[in-house]
Amino acid sequence: MAHVDHSKPLEYATEENDLKIFGFWVFLGAEIMLFGTLFASYFALVDRTGTGPTAAEIFEIGPVLAETFILLASSFTIGLAIHAMRLGSKKATLTFMGITLALGLAFLSVEMYEFVHYVHVGAGITVSAFTSILLTTLGTHGLHVTLGFFWGLSIMIQIAKRGFTPATANKTFIFSLYWHFLDVVWIFIFSFVYLKGMM
Repeated sequence: MAHVDHSKPLEYATEENDLKIFGFWVFLGAEIMLFGTLFASYFALVDRTGTGPTAAEIFEIGPVLAETFILLASSFTIGLAIHAMRLGSKKATLTFMGITLALGLAFLSVEMYEFVHYVHVGAGITVSAFTSILLTTLGTHGLHVTLGFFWGLSIMIQIAKRGFTPATANKTFIFSLYWHFLDVVWIFIFSFVYLKGMM
């Protein structure tokens, strides 16, 4: 049985937990490369609109602000979940994780509306190099949020069944890192794709 260091937060309490957190930071490094490649491709192709619409013609500020507010709020609630976990409050942790995942679903709902809008105004994925890279970048982020939703749900089920153990605490903390990462990526999308495109 792994030695539990009670002087550390539960998510760091074993050597295995430390290694898993370090390994996840390495994984996030690979994810940064993935999104970095998508951003570089977007900047290279943003003006290649052909006969299709431009960014300024299809972007709507309402849905974008809603998505941004929703994700920033979810970043706050996952932080509250980790705080509650460290205080040993199972009910509060599950509540804040549930709110986080509900916000994730709300974000995905707005994004789906946005995709339908793009297709409706003639900005489908095959229309131009710009629409292709735009929808690929947004879709990749949306897919990550979708995977995060199901991952978070499985962790909530484990906490509900087993309570806080070094394993469940470690998984919850790593999930929070992932969720914060998705929020950071969205800030880049908001700033360099949407805001720049609306100017």
